[in-house]
Amino acid sequence: MKLVIIFGPHAVGKMTVGQELAKITGLGLFHNHMTIDIVSELFKNMPQERSRLTNLFRKEIFKAYSDSEEYGMVFTYMWALDCKEDWDYVGMVEEMFKEKGGTIYYVELEADYDVRIERNKTENRLLNKPTKRDVIRSEELFRMLEEKYRLNSLEDEIKKNNYIKINNTNISPGVVAHMIRDEFRL
Repeated sequence: MKLVIIFGPHAVGKMTVGQELAKITGLGLFHNHMTIDIVSELFKNMPQERSRLTNLFRKEIFKAYSDSEEYGMVFTYMWALDCKEDWDYVGMVEEMFKEKGGTIYYVELEADYDVRIERNKTENRLLNKPTKRDVIRSEELFRMLEEKYRLNSLEDEIKKNNYIKINNTNISPGVVAHMIRDEFRL
């Protein structure tokens, strides 16, 4: 079992790269909005319950998948690297897969701010992430999260085996996916 965690800031291309990586490797894709968007509308006035349910759904999906005979999955995540809770969460996910003999791969994406602002409005993003369709609200959230959290790592901060950091400002998602596949021999 293989788990590829693609992380990075808002609109860096995590899902799109994950889609391309899934196509060329046979890995399943579990992008973070697959659970976020289930509860967002119904629990819009209850942020704690929305977060609890999102995490509960993810944990059950990870458990079921790590227990399966599947080849592996790509999971996308916006990791607040200055937030202990996010480190703990990533550690919990990693342990779920490692307990079943899985191998974890970490892919950090980074891209220029202005490029990400434009990517925030792409057709693929809006098609696959209903909560991003209100582009004005999505951009407000983008800017707020950029100010609140550090969403890319510092040099030598990620001390994980099987880790790669890619600046995809000027690289297509397909090329990035091939880079990841080749680096980790997926």
